Amino acid sequence: MGWQRNLSIGNFTGAFKKSKWLLSDNAGLCRGFSAMAKPELPGFDYQPKPYKGPLADEVLQKRKKYLGPSLFYYYQKPLNIVEGKMQYLYDESGRRYLDAFAGIVTVSCGHCHPDILDAITEQNNLLQHATTIYLHHAIADFAEALASKMPGNLKVVFFVNSGTEANELAMLMARLYSGNLGMIALRNAYHGGSSNTIGLTALNTWKYPIPQGEIHHVLNPNPYRGVFGSDARCYAEDVQDHIDHGTSGKVAGFIAETIQGVGGAVELAPGYLKLVYDMVHKAGGVCIADEVQTGFGRTGSHYWGFETQGVIPDIVTMAKGIGNGLPLGAVVTTPEIASVLAQKIQFNTFGGNPVCSAGGLAVLRVLDKEQRQKHSAKVGSHMIQRLNDLQKKHDIIGDVRGRGLMVGVELVTDRKEKTPAKAETGVLFEKLRELGVLVGKGGLHGNVFRIKPPMCFTKDDADFLVDALDYAMSKL
Repeated sequence: MGWQRNLSIGNFTGAFKKSKWLLSDNAGLCRGFSAMAKPELPGFDYQPKPYKGPLADEVLQKRKKYLGPSLFYYYQKPLNIVEGKMQYLYDESGRRYLDAFAGIVTVSCGHCHPDILDAITEQNNLLQHATTIYLHHAIADFAEALASKMPGNLKVVFFVNSGTEANELAMLMARLYSGNLGMIALRNAYHGGSSNTIGLTALNTWKYPIPQGEIHHVLNPNPYRGVFGSDARCYAEDVQDHIDHGTSGKVAGFIAETIQGVGGAVELAPGYLKLVYDMVHKAGGVCIADEVQTGFGRTGSHYWGFETQGVIPDIVTMAKGIGNGLPLGAVVTTPEIASVLAQKIQFNTFGGNPVCSAGGLAVLRVLDKEQRQKHSAKVGSHMIQRLNDLQKKHDIIGDVRGRGLMVGVELVTDRKEKTPAKAETGVLFEKLRELGVLVGKGGLHGNVFRIKPPMCFTKDDADFLVDALDYAMSKL
């Protein structure tokens, strides 16, 4: 994710200096905020353990020396996060933060959820790894439970280690099954960090300039910034044009997130996927739903993001929240499509290992037991309503969008022109951290707050987050 390196200290400072409302120094900025009473974090009955490890400066220096330069970090002074509990994180000093980004939407049930920890620990004490060339009940039990959550004939599961691997495998299956090479993806999408999945991403900010053959990028059906507003049919016509003229009438597959994650919580124009799926099927291709961020009830209204568009894909990819922090991903497809991989050996050394399978199964059970989909709908609706009210108060909020606990707040300096508020977003991002709120930052212009917390996030947490935004924006 080299695209986010602009969050480093040097680049942030440069953007900060260019801001039209720059105060004289950071101390002045802090004094400006102190005039208004700060919102307080909701109470939480947990005491973090005393931390005795290396402090932030030492960790940062070691990281710079020994880790790859493409790694980025949030904030001018990077946080040294040493402990987590449910929807909260703790730094080296024991200070508590509201985690409204869930480790880039990876923590679904909450940090260190006891049921998931117990399942992982129990399996870890028995057997850590034996590969899938031997039998073990954990992978079969997990696959059965995951398949039961899928609609239609999506019943065959392949386990991998990440969303990147999942999308790589999905693309391979699409090309083998269809006999075609051409893949269609959306502009502003993000599907992974390998050479092939980066090729699905049509943004120079996010991808390396390595040519990827037979990948076509179509208009992003963004209701807020898209050229056709919410008119799904006009966006779909661009897909048909690429099929007719770019792939000679044949295509291997089409891939899309239902709500773009890294792209800034962009929900696709209503009805778009149904139109496009029909076009792709007629061209001999298969349709892939990237559920890496939208799956497992996060949208509240549905268990899977693609269900919000009234479609059933041919292949579904998932990762992140599937393991609540474990390195785990999956591809689910139909028996017919899965059979193309039986022509050769398809093998993944660690995919579906006993520990990750036990943890993944525990995640599914916790989500059901605690009714997290219903909870996401309730808390998400409350938060979105409060954000909509906040938009009426602050002109800098250009758009509030999303479903459940997958929400985006896009900031602009001019609502009519929709001019991205890049520098202002950067300063507000820092102020939210000072107030105790950790959010994500994304979008093509880096001007969207990505609010995607663990699904144990409460109404009190949502109120604190919105109050913190209000407090910070009131001082701009």
